[in-house]
Amino acid sequence: MKQDGEVKVVIFDLNGTFYNKSSKEEFYKFILKKRPNRLKYVFGMSYYYVKMKLNKIQQTEFKENFFNYLDGLPPAKVEEYAREFWAQEFPDEFNKELKKIFDDIKKSDTLLFCATGGFELYVKPLFELYEIDGLVGTQVKYDGKTYKVIGEACKEEEKIKSIRKLLNGKPFRIVEAYSDSKEVILDKAEKAFLIKDKKILPYNGS
Repeated sequence: MKQDGEVKVVIFDLNGTFYNKSSKEEFYKFILKKRPNRLKYVFGMSYYYVKMKLNKIQQTEFKENFFNYLDGLPPAKVEEYAREFWAQEFPDEFNKELKKIFDDIKKSDTLLFCATGGFELYVKPLFELYEIDGLVGTQVKYDGKTYKVIGEACKEEEKIKSIRKLLNGKPFRIVEAYSDSKEVILDKAEKAFLIKDKKILPYNGS
């Protein structure tokens, strides 16, 4: 039931959904072109990826260690690289059908949010190219050497909590949600869609 002052929102995941690829992997490839010596991080990244797949570590620990390839790069430098990276990726490597849907939503009174597990630090410059109403991602702080996750990685229920914080606690309902895999934003949406092989398919909760 709609409440007075309730905000309508559409939420989409980024990787494998709006962006056809995995930004954490593609951004690493981009960084390698700029800093070839960072190839040394690939072994550690593979190790932590396997541990995560085997449920040996949580998402927060995985992200802190996977993104060690950003060690020694201050936030301003990462953002500079990210702007260049997204400029070469957008719009060709993005889901064209979804973009048309989002373009129409942006003309309506419904808010459009991206909720991603990726570091906001390197995702944010994308939405300077394609403006939306808000972005929530994994928050990090730089200690002069490496990046540490603030709180928890922006996954599952954390995405909902972050959207609520972004809206300053205003009541909202998720009228549509899009992701490439089963997750909380789909389960809480009035209409939910899975992205498979760039195709938009209705999500039935399984």
